[in-house]
Amino acid sequence: MISDGMARILRLLQVGAGSDAIAGVVSAAGAEALGMDGLAVSLVTGDNLTEPMWCSDATTRHIDELQFTLGEGPGPDAARTGAMTWAPDLARVPFARWPALAMEAPDLDARALFCFPMSIGAISVGVLTAVRRTPGPMTAQQIDDATILAAALTARCLAGGSGPDPGPSEAPSLPDSSHSLRHAVVHQATGMLSVQLALPLPQALLRLRAHAYSSGRSLTDVAQDVVDRRLRLDPGGNGTPPTAVDKD
Repeated sequence: MISDGMARILRLLQVGAGSDAIAGVVSAAGAEALGMDGLAVSLVTGDNLTEPMWCSDATTRHIDELQFTLGEGPGPDAARTGAMTWAPDLARVPFARWPALAMEAPDLDARALFCFPMSIGAISVGVLTAVRRTPGPMTAQQIDDATILAAALTARCLAGGSGPDPGPSEAPSLPDSSHSLRHAVVHQATGMLSVQLALPLPQALLRLRAHAYSSGRSLTDVAQDVVDRRLRLDPGGNGTPPTAVDKD
C-alpha cells in the first residue's frame, strides 16, 4: 500500500505536466513523502555509466557527483545489479565493498543513502537516489513508496517524459540538461584516452577516475581538461599539459 502523499505525486505524474514541473514535484513533494532531505534521478547509458537528470539540492548533487567520480557506492551498484542498494549509516560504510566512498563518507553532509533501480525486467533504465541527513533505515512504508515512485519514473522516462499533448520544444525526458551535457564530456574524454593510451574504453575510464580521485577533483572537471587539451594522462595515470605539437 502507498501513502496518501505518494498517491498525490503519482497522480501529478500521470497528468503529464512539463518536465520542469515534474522535477519540481518529485524533488520537493517526493522527498517530503519519503521522509528524505533530497532526491536524484539518473539514467543508465549503454556503457554502464549514469547520466544525472536532476538533483533536488546541493548535498544530493554532491553525493551523486561523488559516486559518479568514484564509480562505486549504492547508486552504481543499483544501476549494475538492478537491486535496491542502501547505506543507512554512511559512518559505517563497509570498506571492503566501497573503499573510496568509505574514506569520503565522514566529510559528507548526508548520513544515509538509499538507491532504487529504475528498471523493466532485466533492463536497467536508471536509479532513484534518496538522501537523508540522519542515519537509520527506511520504514516499510517508505520503501514501498520509493519502489512505486521508481517504477512511475521509469514509465515516465520510457514514455519520453512528455505529457499527453507536449509542446514542440518540450524536453524528451526528465531534466536537467546541464547535467547531461556536463557528463557527456566524460564519454568524450574516455574515448580520447582510449586512443592516446591504446586502452579499452573501460580501462581508459578507470584511468580518468583514478586521476580525478587522486587530484581531489570531480570526474567531469578532469574530463573537460582532457577534452580541452589542458591535460594529458600518461600510462601511469599522471597528468601533464599536452605539448604544442600534440594532435591526438
